[in-house]
Amino acid sequence: MKVLVVDVGGTHVKILATGQKHSREFPSGPALTAKQMVAGVKKLAGDWKYDAVAIGYPGLVMKHRPLAEPYNLGPGWMGYDFAAAFKRPVKVVNDAAMQALGSYQGGKMLFLGLGTGLSSAMIVDGIVEPMELGHLPYKKRTFEDYVGVRGYGRLGKKKWRKEVADVVSRLVAALEPEEVVLGGGNVKKLKVLPRGCQAGANANAFLGGFRLWQKTSAPNLSNSGKARLHAKKKTKKSRPRA
Repeated sequence: MKVLVVDVGGTHVKILATGQKHSREFPSGPALTAKQMVAGVKKLAGDWKYDAVAIGYPGLVMKHRPLAEPYNLGPGWMGYDFAAAFKRPVKVVNDAAMQALGSYQGGKMLFLGLGTGLSSAMIVDGIVEPMELGHLPYKKRTFEDYVGVRGYGRLGKKKWRKEVADVVSRLVAALEPEEVVLGGGNVKKLKVLPRGCQAGANANAFLGGFRLWQKTSAPNLSNSGKARLHAKKKTKKSRPRA
């Protein structure tokens, strides 16, 4: 089966299909609707062949459908029939969960995505739980108001880095993961990763999308949004970066 993976972000929509070596992208932004996204993807992937679609969506998802309108995009996502629009089977999952699936190698892993906002997901022994930690109260605002793009623009690089370190340490202390993966486009703006963290490649989002359709490792999405992933355990633990 050839799969088209669509990673919907607050600034760009990125796509990659089975057998292709290079991803493609186009701008998104606060006015992008579901219909516009699908039209943009179909145009961009016009010369690619694919049998199914996996979509990483920046928000709550249940039964492969968005439960709420996205915080950083336009309206029209709830109730939209992606399968009918693409004329192919479609699986929609939370974008952080999709990248977490691509990063996961076993145990208890926390994924935090530093992008337009703060995306998050936890995987414990193969059970995937998308989370919305970015909207939790923090200081005078929320976590993502400090470590997302708004925080970066308001605070500047130096203070933003300190906030990232503080937010990560608080979430690690609360959730006690064995491994922490930082993804998202703004990871590259960190001079040093917080202690115990490793950087996740952006390509892991595509790997997670492919895994959704793999018979041998596909997660079984339940009504609660959880998923089972049959992934190999690590044989060697990565050394934390200071």
